[in-house]
Formats: sequence, C-alpha cells, structure tokens
Amino acid sequence: MITFVDTTIVSTRWIVDTSEQRIQVRGGEPKRRYRTVEEKRRIVEEVLQAGASVARVARAHGVNANQVFGWRRLYQQGRLERRTNETSALLPVRVVDTVPTEGLQSTVTPTRRTPSGVIHIEVPKGQLRITGHVDGEVLRIVLEKLLA
Repeated sequence: MITFVDTTIVSTRWIVDTSEQRIQVRGGEPKRRYRTVEEKRRIVEEVLQAGASVARVARAHGVNANQVFGWRRLYQQGRLERRTNETSALLPVRVVDTVPTEGLQSTVTPTRRTPSGVIHIEVPKGQLRITGHVDGEVLRIVLEKLLA
C-alpha cells in the first residue's frame, strides 16, 4: 500500500478564516445620526430620573454614554434649550453725537464725557465686543461684514 503525505508548509503568521460568510451591504445610510435638541433633552431627562444609569439609557437609545454625559452637562448649563421658530431680528440703530437735553434735569455739572458703555453682539459668524468710544462709521462697516 502506498501512502501520500502532504508536505505543504503552512505559515502560522496569519490565520485566515476560509468559511463562507454572508456579508450584507447597506447603502445610502449615514454613518452618524444627528439628533434633534428635543431628542437630546428627552434622553438627558430620562438619565436624570432617580436610579437611572447613564450607560443603560445610552445603550437603549443607541448612543455612546460619553455623548450622553456631554448632553447632560449642556443641559445643566442651560445650553440645551428648545429652539423656537422665531428668528432674531436686528433693531434699527441710529448713532448720534449729541444727547438731547430737553426734559432732562441734571444736578451734576457737565464734565468731560468719558464713554463707559459696552456693546456685545453675537451673530452666527462670531462675536463683537466694543468698549469705550465707538466710531459710528467703523461700527457700521464691521456690522455689515458680520451680517453679510
């Protein structure tokens, strides 16, 4: 009787699974899910219930627990507010050099005028904070650029 021995050398560096597997490819679905502010608030409010576990609530909603911790921090800081459909509108502003004195009674002797006001403006492109004397023309140009 003749016996054949397989003398093939097999490398053990890599292990390859040769079993057949079905791979299901999903197309068109985004990798990241964007949640609305209302969804985030609802999840955070569920976490804030007595005896609730952040990990369990996060798992139940398919969210990473660290993300829920971040939303909870924003919620506690008051920065996870419901959005309203009302849009903010700018009010018309007119810059004048003099203050009308009609109807004003002053017991203080007028002295050199020192500006002490602060203007703080927040727009989607950034923030603008102005202290002291403001040149009206420069302010107009800056506002036009920020709001453009």
